[in-house]
Amino acid sequence: MTPRNIPAAPLMLLRVVPVRTAIRQTSVVVERSITLALRNWAAILSGFFEPLFYLAAFGLGVGRAISSIEVGTETVPYVVFLAPGLLAVSAMNGAVYDATFNVFFKMRFQRLYDGMLSTSLSVWQVATGEIVWSLIRGALYGAGFLIVMSASGLVWSWWAVLALPAVALIALAFASVGMAMTTFISSFQHLDWVQAALLPMFLFSGAFSPVATYPDAVQPVIQALPLYHGVELLRALTVGSVDSSTVWHVVYLAGLSVAGLLLTSIRLERLLRR
Repeated sequence: MTPRNIPAAPLMLLRVVPVRTAIRQTSVVVERSITLALRNWAAILSGFFEPLFYLAAFGLGVGRAISSIEVGTETVPYVVFLAPGLLAVSAMNGAVYDATFNVFFKMRFQRLYDGMLSTSLSVWQVATGEIVWSLIRGALYGAGFLIVMSASGLVWSWWAVLALPAVALIALAFASVGMAMTTFISSFQHLDWVQAALLPMFLFSGAFSPVATYPDAVQPVIQALPLYHGVELLRALTVGSVDSSTVWHVVYLAGLSVAGLLLTSIRLERLLRR
């Protein structure tokens, strides 16, 4: 394969670019998003409350019907089982909605990225900047929910000090994949597919009940979902049931993040440089 046949985005990874310059240029994209978010802080703040409502509704309702549930070698109250699942959902929602709906508007209607690429910014830096901002938003939602969990006594292990980095990893995975998928969307009607994909994950990724309670034929499908790995990772950390499978969850989410970032760069290169 000749260099001419290699997609342009991976070649960017091979270019020798001063680290400070790359970081500074990428940070411009992040700073723009932060500035806009501060102007629309009420819309950003509203995202903190949805998982809290679920926690209150299911914790006070279903939690009264289910006295305890097993997590690894631990037996915990249902609300302790539920909370890390909703923590993962909070990180997912904060990241993926920004990386899909907002990115779609910027790309297809504002033509914002065309203007960015007329400067010294590269496609790779634009993609990374947008994904980093989505990561930040998802991590902020997760951090807020984690504070509520800690204040409510729903954190049972010192492993939970790693929960915030885990939340950031979950947000990064969904931001990367979400932005990659957005590059394939060409109309607002197609954004309904995003909700159609998120709703089954929300309901069937083990956030509300152990995966072992599902039929054997369904369990492998659930275990292939990204949110399942996020839920299991955070549950292991907050409950203290850390084992070898915890490492696998980290590897899965990290690999998904890299794949999503690469696909995003390749797709943006084709869409914006043609």
